[in-house]
Amino acid sequence: MRERNASSVSYVETVAGFTAGTVSTLCLHPLDLVKTRLQIDSISRSRVGGSIRLIRNVYKTEGGIAAFYRGLSPNIIGNSTSWAAYFLFYGNIKDFLRHEKGVDSEDGLGASGYFLASGAAGVLTSILTNPVWVIKTRMLSTGSSAPGAYPSFIAGARQILASEGLAGFYRGLVPSLFGVSHGAFQFMAYEKLKSHRLKTVRELGNLDFLFISGLSKIFAGCITYPYQVLRTRLQAYHASLVYRGGVWDVMRQIWRQEGITGFYKGLGPNLVRVLPSTWVTFLVYENTKGLLL
Repeated sequence: MRERNASSVSYVETVAGFTAGTVSTLCLHPLDLVKTRLQIDSISRSRVGGSIRLIRNVYKTEGGIAAFYRGLSPNIIGNSTSWAAYFLFYGNIKDFLRHEKGVDSEDGLGASGYFLASGAAGVLTSILTNPVWVIKTRMLSTGSSAPGAYPSFIAGARQILASEGLAGFYRGLVPSLFGVSHGAFQFMAYEKLKSHRLKTVRELGNLDFLFISGLSKIFAGCITYPYQVLRTRLQAYHASLVYRGGVWDVMRQIWRQEGITGFYKGLGPNLVRVLPSTWVTFLVYENTKGLLL
């Protein structure tokens, strides 16, 4: 009976996470493209209005509205599988920790338990999905007509395998693993805020999920954003030629050429993107989970 219940919970977590990742990506892909272009820009300094100028340039020179949906396939594949895997791992690790601690409810895990569960789930998910993110980053970083641009997800995978080998699919993995702390901080805050709110209400509503998920995302984002810039630079085309010393070389070059603001390039569109993305993801996840349970 216990095995059947665990299997049912795993199924629910996976389906809810997959659905949430797909819906949020379809809604917010263009902002992801803008953020990626800003993150890989190692020439210009961060300026107010940079996002607007970039949007105008993409629209005028790369084919209008359709240009903002370049790389949609790997983004959907990456986000849907990432969220599905993440919630599957996260739910099972939380159950394991509860069993080891001998507590009946998740409240007994404490902040450290949530942090550990989300961190471990993040590491496993990052290793599993990094190849997809490499292809997605490269497709979003250039227009479809740029020299050497991948025409499709499959073509990109074949080209990486042929020119860089299997190691090419794991470029940027180190800063991605640094970024696991982002999810760990976010879910620690999310679970604790949920627990705190449930002390005053019988059941959480959609407005509660909006507020709690948004607040936890801002908290995590303010702490960990620079890792995203490092990861994007390492996953871009020709990164192996520009940053021969890996992640430490990226950090040195950004610091010398762009200053501290270089580590926060794309933060504006990232905040604009991640909050709606977080709201959509957690609303869809919590409601899908509620329907399936």
